[in-house]
Amino acid sequence: MASQRRRHYIDAERGRIVLGRYELPFPRTKLGRVVAGSALVGGGLLGFLPVLGFWMVPLGLFVLSHDLATVRRRRRRLAIWWRKRYPTVHRAGKR
Repeated sequence: MASQRRRHYIDAERGRIVLGRYELPFPRTKLGRVVAGSALVGGGLLGFLPVLGFWMVPLGLFVLSHDLATVRRRRRRLAIWWRKRYPTVHRAGKR
């Protein structure tokens, strides 16, 4: 099990969001995280505009799931559903 390291997680100690090989700064206060997550979701809903993109919605929900239990539960349910529906996609990188 030691080889199955999570590739997407929030490192609260260092204040970073780790997305594979990329790391993004992360607000350390709860209010800052809720504001940043809400702003990402709001900007993602305007993804049809040139500067913004729809990629902001899942990132915003990921940030919000750190502090909001309802978002966290829905994210976990989606992850379980995805792994059941697409088991080969989840294991494609492992050989």
